[in-house]
Amino acid sequence: MSEDLREASRAVALVGRALERACADLTLAQYRVLAMVSSGDARASKIAERLAVAKPTVTAVVDGLVDRGYLRREAVPGDRRGQSIVVTDAGRARLAGAEDAMSARLEHLLEAVTDRRAFVRGLAEIEASMRAEFQAKLDAAVAARR
Repeated sequence: MSEDLREASRAVALVGRALERACADLTLAQYRVLAMVSSGDARASKIAERLAVAKPTVTAVVDGLVDRGYLRREAVPGDRRGQSIVVTDAGRARLAGAEDAMSARLEHLLEAVTDRRAFVRGLAEIEASMRAEFQAKLDAAVAARR
């Protein structure tokens, strides 16, 4: 691995930590789960697949968010054991607050970047690539169960 990629890795890790600190009382794991539920993923098993973590890990994060009033569980019609996860108004407000705080922190960090558009475009390309990877893994997992 080249030294510039090592330096980039360190920088990304530092930025991740700075963004997590900006979230204050939310960990990045809690933020990710809250954001995923907000965008439509309503089952712990689906969230676990998308995050590539074990379902008990997601369940523990969801439990904490339920305890804080940011999420609630609801019965799934026609499925006696199934539960969907729903973001509460407090959860939507906390998610928006976390995203505003992270955006403000990133804004400050971007003051040091000479070509902001290229940097932001690069991040968007990385996100799209990661989403495609996650979707491919999810599709493979679903196909393997058939």
